[in-house]
Amino acid sequence: MSYPQALYVAEKGEASGTFRPKGHEPELRIGEGGTEVSYLATGATTGGLFGLYRWDMGARPSGPSAHYHRTMAESFFVLSGTVRLYDGARWVEAAPGDFLHVPPGGVHAFRNESGEPASLLLHFAPGAPRESYFEELAEIAATGRTLTEEEWTELYLRHDQYMV
Repeated sequence: MSYPQALYVAEKGEASGTFRPKGHEPELRIGEGGTEVSYLATGATTGGLFGLYRWDMGARPSGPSAHYHRTMAESFFVLSGTVRLYDGARWVEAAPGDFLHVPPGGVHAFRNESGEPASLLLHFAPGAPRESYFEELAEIAATGRTLTEEEWTELYLRHDQYMV
């Protein structure tokens, strides 16, 4: 494996970092379960290189069912609490510091079923517009709207989400 082609070719580096302080409010709240999503780095802000999101779950059970993506890898890093992670073959009780990487096509899921709050980082590479998917889910939860099977299928297809 070698380094990829250079993305920056100027003679000198530049001041271009983005700092986000700890107390920054999350960009999104999903449902009554208390899930808060912080957009740490979106595909748009990283030039499509990756997306990084902090996913803070309340004590109520939450998380997606088993699925896979065709266009991106997804990784999970548990920050606090206990999160059930599915690697396509088995569920594991993941604790702070545990990590799961899933390549494109890899079946995976995550759930908080501990009865306590839990937090993790979600990393997507390359960066895709996942925030629009998260925002649609939040809108559906907030309005109590019920989607038909066809509407769910269309939503998932638009967002590279293939349910198993």
